Amino acid sequence: MTTYGYARVSTGGQTLSAQEAQLQAAGCAKVYSEKASGAKTDRAALAKVLARLEQGDVLVVTRLDRLARSTRDLLNTLGTITQKGAGFRSLADTWADTTTPHGRLLLTILGGLAEFERELIRARTGEGRKRAMDRGVRFGRPRKLSDHQRQEAIARLNAGETQADVARTYGVDATTIGRLLS
Repeated sequence: MTTYGYARVSTGGQTLSAQEAQLQAAGCAKVYSEKASGAKTDRAALAKVLARLEQGDVLVVTRLDRLARSTRDLLNTLGTITQKGAGFRSLADTWADTTTPHGRLLLTILGGLAEFERELIRARTGEGRKRAMDRGVRFGRPRKLSDHQRQEAIARLNAGETQADVARTYGVDATTIGRLLS
């Protein structure tokens, strides 16, 4: 079992030394540090420490906002840690400690609330999409041919022209013209 630390500051003008000292004092064998915005989800040092985690390891941060800026990002990162069989602990946010039963309970509740929020968003999005469809809004890619061009192309196909000849006229692929017949 190894304890790793993760330290992050957002700008070059800030220093990592205070976080690194706290993490070393907390018993971290190695501290991964970087200067990157918390809004970025593709942070190199975070990816390295997450890849290194094994069963029984613990990732420690000084504060939760050093790890993630949003609840969703936090839960995704904690999910990755949990899948590896590792634990997580925040020094300043003592409730955020998956190595204790109370910490796991609180993070499970937080995860449940985030899942509930996603379901609400999905429901609202679905309702909005239905209302738009009822108003006649079309979804997906715009059609390559207008209604008039489609009727004209069908008439030409019925008159015996090949799909390739009709397609060349409109500057589309023959398969686009072939779909008009189905």
